[in-house]
Amino acid sequence: PGVHRLPGPNEMVVSPALARLLNAPGSELLRQRLPYRIIGTIGQQGLSAPSDLSYYAGTKALSSTQDSFYRINHFGMKRESSPLDPILILLIVMVLVVLLMPVMVFIGTAVRFGGERRDRRLAALRLVGADVPMARRIAAGEALFGSLIGLVVGAGFFLVVRQFIGSFTMMGMGVFASDVTPSAPLVALIALAVPAAAVAVTLFALRGVTIEPLGVVRAATPRPRRLWWRLVLPVVGLALLLPLIGRVGMSGSINEYQVASGVVLLLVGLALLLPWLVEAAVRRLRGGPLPWQLATRRLQLSSGTAARMVSGITVAVAGAIALQTLFAGAEHYFTSPTGQDPDRAQIMARVQVRDGAQAQQVVTAFRATRGVRSALGITEATAAGDSANDRRVPVTVADCTTLREIARIDGCSPNSVFVIKGSADNPSTPYALPGKRLDLNSPEVDAPSGAPRPWTIPADARIVQPREDAAGMTHYGVLAAPGALSVSELTDPVATVAMKLDPNDPDAADRVRNTGTRLDPSDPTMTLTATMQDRTYASIRRGLLVGATATLLVIGASMLVSTLEQLRDRKRLLAVLVAFGTRRGTLALSVLWQAAVPVAIGLGLALVGGLGLGTVLLKMVKAPVRFDWAGVAGMTGAGAAVVLLVTALSLPALWRMMRPEGLRTE
Repeated sequence: PGVHRLPGPNEMVVSPALARLLNAPGSELLRQRLPYRIIGTIGQQGLSAPSDLSYYAGTKALSSTQDSFYRINHFGMKRESSPLDPILILLIVMVLVVLLMPVMVFIGTAVRFGGERRDRRLAALRLVGADVPMARRIAAGEALFGSLIGLVVGAGFFLVVRQFIGSFTMMGMGVFASDVTPSAPLVALIALAVPAAAVAVTLFALRGVTIEPLGVVRAATPRPRRLWWRLVLPVVGLALLLPLIGRVGMSGSINEYQVASGVVLLLVGLALLLPWLVEAAVRRLRGGPLPWQLATRRLQLSSGTAARMVSGITVAVAGAIALQTLFAGAEHYFTSPTGQDPDRAQIMARVQVRDGAQAQQVVTAFRATRGVRSALGITEATAAGDSANDRRVPVTVADCTTLREIARIDGCSPNSVFVIKGSADNPSTPYALPGKRLDLNSPEVDAPSGAPRPWTIPADARIVQPREDAAGMTHYGVLAAPGALSVSELTDPVATVAMKLDPNDPDAADRVRNTGTRLDPSDPTMTLTATMQDRTYASIRRGLLVGATATLLVIGASMLVSTLEQLRDRKRLLAVLVAFGTRRGTLALSVLWQAAVPVAIGLGLALVGGLGLGTVLLKMVKAPVRFDWAGVAGMTGAGAAVVLLVTALSLPALWRMMRPEGLRTE
């Protein structure tokens, strides 16, 4: 798929990303590993993402006797995929909710931008004869028209970005433009939900406003916000999640709609609690420096606007903390030990060779590779026993230093032979015993082929216990030093080399892989790691990081627009303060404090809410309750950084609005 013709010997077709990488400066080692002539590129049909590093190469070096190759007769093999684990489904649901909720909060607050100027327009309409219901309908119409314009602009922006999205890669993830195709039902839902939300929020905002012909009348001392109804949504959300505690495991099922509803209600409840908390906190603030007094007085007069500005950050950080807590707690379900020991060796290579001489060449080639500190090589083959119970007997030849890595040996000489009884399937069954006669011909299924090559295990061969090698494998059968059994006597041997690399040479691993591809085009090397992580789990985590980055950018943009709108509404006030002698630095600090106080309250609420939701989620998956404090600090710091960046970007607009031109009015 994606290839017009198959490459011939010493030719290859590559993905566009690999072609760029091969042509990039500093890719000499990669070009050495792929020394084929490029005759074309792989099309989109043969790739899963624009960032795929794939190639098809033609060679004459393949052999049907090599275990690392097998023949296929078509592409597009269909495999039945197993259903996702309930914990993975829970993670996916949480990722979607956490990424979409801040956007929904932004939609709810965006329609309230420029509220003071809108009120003045409505007062002018009342002056020319419009009654109160008509004024409210006009306000709803303005919100509806603005939301429709926003949908059109957003759709156009989406179509433009979609054409270039294949050029961007973040954290190793990328998509083709054709992959970013929303479904028709979702498009229709968005087209209906956004205008409806804009109209509903506008009418809700006007419920406590009296629009008169000469202006907008508001109470001098507005009623304190009520708390009880703001607690209803979080309580209902908890009521939906608590029955699931201890019922989500690696098997079974999960009601994803119940989970999503409970989490959404909890996060919305946090957004509703924030205005009450900000109002309750700033009401008690008194005194302090002049910038602090200006900021606190402004917050006391209109704390709701400041709370709405940071509500998106609060929801995003709370959801991210809960999700980070769930990821940290559930990680042990999807991370398993491999049994490998990277301290003993970092890379291992396994090469099938023709004879013992070539096996020795393989070990020598890896030892001579620059950046390899040490290389321990063993040569393995299979011998035939003289009974049905030990038809296949493993035979390993290596020097004494290497034999000590795979068996518990006290003394060893160049002529030593050792026997490890048992097998991987049944360690208690004798596999080979001292004095037993073997045939070094490699047996094919049930019977050896070719002329016999008899060899007798020395009677003085010692029986030893196995030891796992650096790759976590256990060796059985006969272990012989080169003086007791020459590798040239083995049939169809396999050379295995375990290498320790120079930690100060960042290119050592690439040089080892280059050596491996010269010996075997399929690259017989393997990097040793202590643990292995489930691919689906790792993909979800990478998707979360990418989505969280995009969500923070959207929230930052919305906060910047909101801040600029507030400054524009207060343009005349700022100019008057400067005209009466207020220093510009004082006003700038007051703006900073106006952002810092709600942010501090919002992040504190997000911390409490996120850790609480994370605790419930951990109990749902039956994981111990522990928190990733580094991740929590990172999420909280990212939210604070976005607010600081927005405030810094709004300062140039603040300087312009302090000019004397702001005193002009009509």
